Amino acid sequence: MSAETAAAKAKLRDQLQGEVERHTLAELANDSEAICRRIAEQTLWRKAGCVLFFMPLAGEPDLRPLMISALAEDKTVGLPRYSAQAGEYVVCQIRCPDELLAGKYGVLEPALDCPEIELNKLDFALVPGIGFTLEGCRLGRGKGYFDRLLSQMRAWKCGAAFDWQVTAGIPAEKHDIRVDSIVTPTRWHVVGQER
Repeated sequence: MSAETAAAKAKLRDQLQGEVERHTLAELANDSEAICRRIAEQTLWRKAGCVLFFMPLAGEPDLRPLMISALAEDKTVGLPRYSAQAGEYVVCQIRCPDELLAGKYGVLEPALDCPEIELNKLDFALVPGIGFTLEGCRLGRGKGYFDRLLSQMRAWKCGAAFDWQVTAGIPAEKHDIRVDSIVTPTRWHVVGQER
């Protein structure tokens, strides 16, 4: 990554993360519920049998209510777990929220006895990000963990974001993986379709 691109991404990260502070916890919770409802309405979601979730960091949508619904509907639910041996994240299945423990970065992850899911079995992946463009570009946290996971799966990749996380431009590089759709509290946008 060029120094110029890295600096542009860092500046945009700071700008978008600063935006989080403009919203109350109640607003973020209401918007997260709206995102869950919008995802649940999609045919792609309803047909998906094996789905990838993420546990929210500060400023990310909380999709746990949808995860509970997916478990109740007998979908196979996966979450990332850091593998120290591999030095990267793998996707592991949970059958109930009690199987989650604090992981490498303090984020809840599947316990060690939760089985790994082959990435080609995933139908639908919910993708976190600090920012997204309507062209499917994603701004992550800069470590590349999620991009490496996404690069190995054929699943429909859906960026989950608050409306203010959708931005006009994100510097993209070859290794950056684009999402197929973006869901916010107010819209479902399929990348490449007319707005």
